[in-house]
Amino acid sequence: MPLIPEEPQIPESAQGPRVTPAAGRTAPTPRPVPGPRSAATPRPGNPGGGPARPAPPAQRPHPAPPRPAAPAPAAAQAPAARKLPDAGSAAQFQLIPAPAGGAVDAADEAVDLLLDSGRAPGDILVLTTGEQHPWAAHELSFGEAAYWAQHDAGDDVFFARAANADRCASRSVIIVAVNGDLDEASARALSDARERAGVLLIVCGDPQKVNSALGAGV
Repeated sequence: MPLIPEEPQIPESAQGPRVTPAAGRTAPTPRPVPGPRSAATPRPGNPGGGPARPAPPAQRPHPAPPRPAAPAPAAAQAPAARKLPDAGSAAQFQLIPAPAGGAVDAADEAVDLLLDSGRAPGDILVLTTGEQHPWAAHELSFGEAAYWAQHDAGDDVFFARAANADRCASRSVIIVAVNGDLDEASARALSDARERAGVLLIVCGDPQKVNSALGAGV
């Protein structure tokens, strides 16, 4: 049986000097070399995993140059005010031609023009010969007491039916929207409105019907 030669033994002097740590000191553990930081790894003090910071808002567009003023509404193009015939007062009269279906809109435009010109809201009373003005219908849904309390306060424009004009106090400006047939009661209320108006009476409606109700020469 052949003999296996033994591995040659390397003498300790050939292995290099052995470093012996000093007494009471532990040999330092080598630190691993950090590799490149991945995108998913947040930086210290910068928490990750949260929502991304929103981008700054886009710059707001500059406002467009002002558009030229629109043509004046029908109320502004109405004939110049004049004295009421045989009214016995200094009130002026202004007729704004309008169909029955557009009389309320014409009256609303007249109210806006008066307010824009500086007229106090409490100076204006708006009457309708047909259906209630939408504002009046809304306010009446809370009860007549609250509705008429606003009239008595006298600090805002008030809307009522011409048939109830006798319950309304006189105001400087009365606007009548002829949004229905001018029956005898409405014609009488229209004639009464010209006596109640202290400064100006504006009637929005069909000129022929208005002239017939107020008399020739209006």
